Parts: sequence; structure tokens; C-alpha cells
Amino acid sequence: MSDKAIRNQRKSITGIVSSRSGDKTVKVEYAYKAPHPMYIKEISRKTVVVAHDDKNECAIGDKVVIEETRPLSKLKRWRVVSVLAKAPIVGA
Repeated sequence: MSDKAIRNQRKSITGIVSSRSGDKTVKVEYAYKAPHPMYIKEISRKTVVVAHDDKNECAIGDKVVIEETRPLSKLKRWRVVSVLAKAPIVGA
């Protein structure tokens, strides 16, 4: 084994930017399906996480990949890895 410690695999999620809040910060919303506890039917759920956008390249509606990271502030535990698709510009 080498001198460098082996880093654990980090979680990565694909979501859509729902808000830009402050400098280098975005809110990313991702959806998933979970079974209802009593009726077992799958229901749609969504979660909003705060992510660090180092280059300020994200806009509302962009599809992004975010990755888990160390705590960067009170709420930021994720960072933007890449932008998969830019949001269409409406009314231009």
C-alpha cells in the first residue's frame, strides 16, 4: 500500500438547479421514488440540497452532477462536479 490514504467512494447525484442563493451557492433538487409505508405503492419524493458552485457557472434549470464533500458551511455538504445540460433560454 502506498503512502497516500485511499479515499472512499463519494456519493454523486444528478439533479436540477432550483435556485441560486448567494455567491458560489446553488440549490439542487433531485427526485426519487420510495414505497409508501402502508400502501406499498411507489410515490415520488424530492429533496433539495445546497451545493458549492466554485465557478458560478450554473443557472436555474440546469441539469448538474453533484458530489458529496466535507462541510463547506452550515448547510453546504455537496459540490457541483459538472453541468450536464444548460437550461433553455426563454424569451430571448
